[in-house]
Amino acid sequence: MDLRKVKTLIDLVQQSGIAELEITEGEEKVRISRGVTAGSQAATVTHVVAPPPAGPAPAPVPAGAPAAPAEGESAAAPEGHVIRSPMVGTFYRSSAPGAKAFVEVGQAVKAGETLCIIEAMKLLNEIEADQDGTVKAILAENGQPVEYGEPLFILG
Repeated sequence: MDLRKVKTLIDLVQQSGIAELEITEGEEKVRISRGVTAGSQAATVTHVVAPPPAGPAPAPVPAGAPAAPAEGESAAAPEGHVIRSPMVGTFYRSSAPGAKAFVEVGQAVKAGETLCIIEAMKLLNEIEADQDGTVKAILAENGQPVEYGEPLFILG
């Protein structure tokens, strides 16, 4: 597994608040877990280059509810229909760096229209509006990691 990939995964774990991430790629397996010791956070990486043990894989354990909103976020966010992230990945407002954003605040959108892209494991996933409305707020920053269930847009 590429060292840059491992570093990106470590950064994702540190920024996202998840406790543990395990990825298997062929016969390579990487587990990144974050522990809290004496008020500081530490990331531990285990890199195994051997086939996983035989038998059924254990079911993933949910790390808990989606991350709590940032201080003051719930009070400042406008009311309306919330579009949430369907996955963990990196949020992009446009199809390429320097390209025009898919949507802007105040823009009317129709159901099925692309709002953003979330990159997960080198796959680009278009996130579409699930109803007609007007973009009241864009809650994620371009190029920043997002978590499953994190609010991305508010439609009015």
